[in-house]
Amino acid sequence: MLQTLRSKILFYLVLTSMIGILIVSVFIQYGFEESFHSYLDRNREKKIDRVITEIEKDYRKNGHFTSDPVFGLLHEHAMTDQLYFQLYDRYGKLQMDSSKIRGMLNSLGLTEPAAAGEEWHSKTYIIKVDDAIIGKLVAIYPEGLIDDEYTFIQTIQLYILAAVCLTIVLAIVFSMLFSKKLTSGLQRLSYAANELQQHNLNVRIPLKGLPTEVKHLAISFNDLAESLAKEAMLRKQFTGDLAHELRTPLATLRSQIEAFQDGIWEPTPHRLEASHEELMRLVRLVNEMEKLLAAENPQMKLEKIEMEAGGVLAALGEMFLPLFKEKGVRLHIENNSSEELFEADKDKLMQILSNVLNNALKYTPAGKNVTISVVTAIGGYVGFCIQDEGAGMKDEDIPHIFERFYRGDKSRDRKTGGIGIGLSIVKALMDAHKGMIKVKSKLNKGTSITLWFPMKE
Repeated sequence: MLQTLRSKILFYLVLTSMIGILIVSVFIQYGFEESFHSYLDRNREKKIDRVITEIEKDYRKNGHFTSDPVFGLLHEHAMTDQLYFQLYDRYGKLQMDSSKIRGMLNSLGLTEPAAAGEEWHSKTYIIKVDDAIIGKLVAIYPEGLIDDEYTFIQTIQLYILAAVCLTIVLAIVFSMLFSKKLTSGLQRLSYAANELQQHNLNVRIPLKGLPTEVKHLAISFNDLAESLAKEAMLRKQFTGDLAHELRTPLATLRSQIEAFQDGIWEPTPHRLEASHEELMRLVRLVNEMEKLLAAENPQMKLEKIEMEAGGVLAALGEMFLPLFKEKGVRLHIENNSSEELFEADKDKLMQILSNVLNNALKYTPAGKNVTISVVTAIGGYVGFCIQDEGAGMKDEDIPHIFERFYRGDKSRDRKTGGIGIGLSIVKALMDAHKGMIKVKSKLNKGTSITLWFPMKE
């Protein structure tokens, strides 16, 4: 029993519903009875106030107690409400008594005889006219409900009982429907998970009709399936791009070597140098791939030390100024006077900044400027901003520039000799440092890349 998820959900839903219905019905019953009794007490007090008002009015008019119309009012309450009165003057002499009417009604069989143990209450009210006490009125009434009131409360209790029974039936029916609907969503999820296990990466869970919680789970599953499909596509694309990158230099080397072998070409220094360049291109590609694999290694350990941003800029200037002068690009280093300290792996940091600066140098024409500066620390981060006046990028290219072998303009990369891995290495090493990268670029205007490093872990 209760082995399946649906049976467990159904059991606990029904149990919770029963407990809730029981608690609510008890509170409704108790609250209604209390309110009804309170209503009866207020109504009785109003009737007593009315009798007192009539007595005072009659006494003020006649100067003494008279039976008309007061006794008629007392008689009416005795007959209809089982509310009896005894009126005494200020000397304690009984003037009117409607309690005797009950005995007469009992003898005529018009009311039910008093039950054994039935209790009666009495309450005394002082009657005054012009601040002078003229007598007292004793109100006598039974404890509990009288006939019509008892019938009314029984009818209400019957309706409450019927409502409870109907609610219980509805709770069971809706619990069965809800448990079925909930588990049907989980069954869909289970089926989709099995399909995903069978390498069907196109499987998706329809979201229509699912409960909110299961819908969130289904959305997460769909995101996972989409991510796996994208990873599979990227792996295929990576294999194709790598094959393409290898094919060109290998084909060139093959044709050159075959030309040497067939005696078509003489092994002149110029031709040997061309073959060597293609070979070195392959070597660079393998080296870059090794660097990327090392950067993406989750077990890579960073040797972090405390570094000062200004000192890093000075070292970059010494390293890159000759290269920039050779191409005719002006390198501006803007160092803040304040010390900006942060923690990083020195070698990996220089690799990150060197890759970004090399990119800026490649795509910035002679006569233009490249600026590197330290951005004021915000929120526990120190930033290096590298801004060039190069060709820039299209907006649709910016989200993809950290993907392997991605080229927005393939012909431009051929001219510069880029293979599309440098920024992938930058992204992997920044993730290892738990840093952030912000890129801004406008086509034919230039690119700005800001690298944020945490000051402390």
